[in-house]
Amino acid sequence: MLKRLVAFIFFMVLSASGLANMDEGLLANNNKDYASALKALQPLAEQGNAKAEFSLGVMHENGRGVTRDDAQAAQWYRKAADQGYAQAQFNLGVMYANGSGVERDDAQAVLWYRKAAVQGEVHAQFNLGVMYANGSGVERDDAQAVLWYRKAAVQGDAHAQLFLGAKYANGTGVIKDDTQAAQWYRKAADQGDVNAQFNLGDMYAKGQGVAKDDMQTALWFSRAADQGYAKAQLFLGYLYENGQGVAKDNTQAALWYRKAADQGVAQAQVFLGDLYKYGQGVTKDYAQAVQWYRKAAVQGDVNAQFNLGDMYAKGQGVAKDYTQTALWFSRAADQGDAQAQLNLGLLYENGQGVAKDNTQAALWYRKAADQGDAKAQLYLGAKYANGTGVAKDDVQAVQWFRKAADQGNAHAQCTLGVMYSNGTGVVKDDAQAVQWLRKAADQGYVKAQFNLGFMYENGRGVVKDDVQALHWCQSAAKQGNAYAQRAIGLLYRDKKGANKNLIMAYAWLNLASAGGEPNAKKERDAVAANLTSKELQQAQQLASKWRKGTLIKEVPYKSKNVRQPEK
Repeated sequence: MLKRLVAFIFFMVLSASGLANMDEGLLANNNKDYASALKALQPLAEQGNAKAEFSLGVMHENGRGVTRDDAQAAQWYRKAADQGYAQAQFNLGVMYANGSGVERDDAQAVLWYRKAAVQGEVHAQFNLGVMYANGSGVERDDAQAVLWYRKAAVQGDAHAQLFLGAKYANGTGVIKDDTQAAQWYRKAADQGDVNAQFNLGDMYAKGQGVAKDDMQTALWFSRAADQGYAKAQLFLGYLYENGQGVAKDNTQAALWYRKAADQGVAQAQVFLGDLYKYGQGVTKDYAQAVQWYRKAAVQGDVNAQFNLGDMYAKGQGVAKDYTQTALWFSRAADQGDAQAQLNLGLLYENGQGVAKDNTQAALWYRKAADQGDAKAQLYLGAKYANGTGVAKDDVQAVQWFRKAADQGNAHAQCTLGVMYSNGTGVVKDDAQAVQWLRKAADQGYVKAQFNLGFMYENGRGVVKDDVQALHWCQSAAKQGNAYAQRAIGLLYRDKKGANKNLIMAYAWLNLASAGGEPNAKKERDAVAANLTSKELQQAQQLASKWRKGTLIKEVPYKSKNVRQPEK
């Protein structure tokens, strides 16, 4: 009995001494006096003190007071972990996950994370969730990932809150619930987690899980942007450029785009290039625009590649160079950009920057046309109509013209109307011709206006109507269409009785002749032979005063059968 009592007292004394050494060691460690910490903790660790073993593991892992040695760190962590020390179990799991000091082994990592996690070690709970989410060391199980994320999240771990929010947002491991997602993002965001701040801003932008609120979007993007989060900087710039949630301010937009652009965000580089191109928020500077477009273009950004090609085509900020234009349009076209495909087709058609090649032109027109580009459909239709680059095929031409016409392309509508009028590629149908000509004419397409006037004049597809014929011819003539101007001149020349007006006939035919209509000069001169010198001078003055967008103001004319001698 006495021996047992003595032994107990000795143990108590020893334990008290060990606690003192532990405190001394930890204090020295906190004060970065690693030599003293090692001196105090080493004996305790060798006696099996788990906390000291863990502390020695940390010192070896980080090279504090000893040469850095991951293998030694792992050994000390294992000693403490085997005694159930949760932090050591977690750290040992990390070493297995990273292959530091031990051979990488995800299954062992999971084993040690789990031992720590069930003791409530928050970081282990989070990491165990990650292992389940990725199927690393265990079979992938999103429900288990959610379970462990939640355990860590309720303890306040910001990363776990972020990842749990993402699970709710994506509906993986739980029923999709944007409200829950927003709630967990907010918890992490309030702790300063930059990804959560961005995600919460995005939820407000889209009205997912929260009421759509541009001001809240700007608030959270701003917080993430202030921490240097490049995507938030890009989006915040966009909000300033468009006045969403903040006062519209292109100077601020440029500032935030630049921050993101300097981090290599291609879209920000494109937007910053746009601001320089148009002088919004910065001094207009084509050279700067080109510089930023190029940075994004070499990263493969399709919009930047197109924009850079366009700058070379126009000689803005760089010397005009169609070879470079073709190069950058080609890169954008290869990525499927329809506008670049169309423009590349035009370069091949015109031999600009590339050898002229109608086959290649047709090929690129088709790529853009297949994506629904109306101009490409029009140009491809023209290729089939003319048999350039493809075998001539009026039926195919009609099909492509119709696709463009259905999208409201006035040129295609007019061309389709003419094809119906002539029975080219389709069964001749004047009613259909009028329908398509009217669609184009209503858009102000001058050739359609003239042709529609012709259909009314001749009663084709519509009831003959001289008033409508004159209306549409006048619409075209006001835009400077020489054929319409001639037609009006002939109408005035050929009218019967009091409606005949050779002064007006001469004026319109004179305009038509000046516009290049081949028959108008001869017809004008014939009219002149029946005018007095005074009438001729009046007609010439009317023609000289005409301005595009207007009609010649009608003047009175006394019809006569024989020219009267001048007094």
